[in-house]
Amino acid sequence: MPVGYLFTVAIVAIGTLFALRPLPFFTHPLGRVSYYFGLAANELPFAAFFYLLLLPTTLAITDGDIQSAGGWAVVALAAVTTVGLAVIARRALGERPRIERAMAEGLGADWRDAIDAQRLRRRPPWARILFLPILKRRWDVRRVANLSYGQAGRHNLLDLYHHRSSPSGAPVLIHLHGGGYTGGHKNSQSLPLLYHLASRGWVTISANYRLRPHAQHPDHVIDLKKIIAWVREHAHEYGADPSTLFVAGSSAGGHIAALAALTPNNPAFQPGFEDVDTSVTGAIYLNGWYGDYFGHGPDSEPLTHLTPDAPPFLIAHGDLDPQVPVADARHFADRLRRTSSSPVVYAELRGGNHAFDLYHSIRFEAVIDAIEGFTAWVRSRSRVSQP
Repeated sequence: MPVGYLFTVAIVAIGTLFALRPLPFFTHPLGRVSYYFGLAANELPFAAFFYLLLLPTTLAITDGDIQSAGGWAVVALAAVTTVGLAVIARRALGERPRIERAMAEGLGADWRDAIDAQRLRRRPPWARILFLPILKRRWDVRRVANLSYGQAGRHNLLDLYHHRSSPSGAPVLIHLHGGGYTGGHKNSQSLPLLYHLASRGWVTISANYRLRPHAQHPDHVIDLKKIIAWVREHAHEYGADPSTLFVAGSSAGGHIAALAALTPNNPAFQPGFEDVDTSVTGAIYLNGWYGDYFGHGPDSEPLTHLTPDAPPFLIAHGDLDPQVPVADARHFADRLRRTSSSPVVYAELRGGNHAFDLYHSIRFEAVIDAIEGFTAWVRSRSRVSQP
């Protein structure tokens, strides 16, 4: 039996199984294994098929390694796994029309009429999705790394991305990574989003923030407010217009972004810089956490801070997220819609796992296009409403 070929196929088969049926992350003994194996297969079904199934199978047959019943059994396992990957890919291909319906529900059926829809990307970047899904960087975008925004050393550093042509008057998006408040770092999550928007004339920022156990609530929110203050003071040096500023985050970063967006100019979250304007134009909530912060009570929960003047929100959450139940995302979106006078877009991703924003996947590219359309719509409304 070709042991190397068996090992490769088995890894993909396990990942495919867990992508289709993820186990609860925190309560099942195999929850963490299920998550890490299933995530890549769920977001990269084409790469898994081409590089880990089709190519090894072709080489094994060509080299004459498939001579025994055991060898053909591995081929059969590869065929069954291919069917599973096809199911995963089919679900992901359906995200674009589902997200389009969510946009129409949140912004109105004619939302594209309010923006210059011709400037939006018309088709997914298939070359990246199929062949280079883990390659994030772009030649037309410059990354300015490790800019300091606070006094906490490496935990108060940010990376700034802008087009090499150095445009002026660029809108700003700040993104915070996930990691359960205990890990993670900038230059990790949502990089396809940051690079794409920067290539389209934005200034985008990915930042570190203080982590547990050395930091507690509200330290993380204070850090994001400090980043906003830094943008207000310095982002014009890189061609940005700080008056148009969106905050975004993944998982724990989404929790922080939501709290910051819902507490503009709240002095409790701005010690020492109470006079800085920390209001935002809108918020992007990706595979986020919606509850309180490790038992710190209602003040650490975004739901507590909902008000009629909350900014526009776009929320995207996978219905197979093993870490944060999709019911929590639905509940938050429903409460926000009933409270806020601003639009709320809730995109529920069929088959979406936690941290779906790591790669150039079919699913995340559809979310990126929705974010670009959502922010364009919000910006167009701001221009209309202000003299």
